[in-house]
Amino acid sequence: MKPMDYSFEVLDEAVHVHIDGRVDEGTWEQFGGALDEAVQQACQSGLATVVIDLTQLDYMSSRGLRVLTVANRLADDAAISILLASPNEVMSEILAISRYDKLFTITGPTGAKQ
Repeated sequence: MKPMDYSFEVLDEAVHVHIDGRVDEGTWEQFGGALDEAVQQACQSGLATVVIDLTQLDYMSSRGLRVLTVANRLADDAAISILLASPNEVMSEILAISRYDKLFTITGPTGAKQ
């Protein structure tokens, strides 16, 4: 198993968080820190959107889903929207089973709604 890694970039007036690997019992705290940092960066930059790129995310446990919920609350408090971008087949299934596809907007790679 490869460890989780992440990076940020500002693109199309949004903070994009690129997640690579797995969010599980060993990496959920790192994932939470990445999302907190992204929301703070958007807030400080006056940007209204954080796009979480799920293209390279292999798996997300229930702890990772909880981190998404907490990040979404923080973002809402700061008037920032969180979009989930380009989930692969595994992540699409996890989001559907957990009904997070109803809680979050799922978009394409640039943040455009699918």
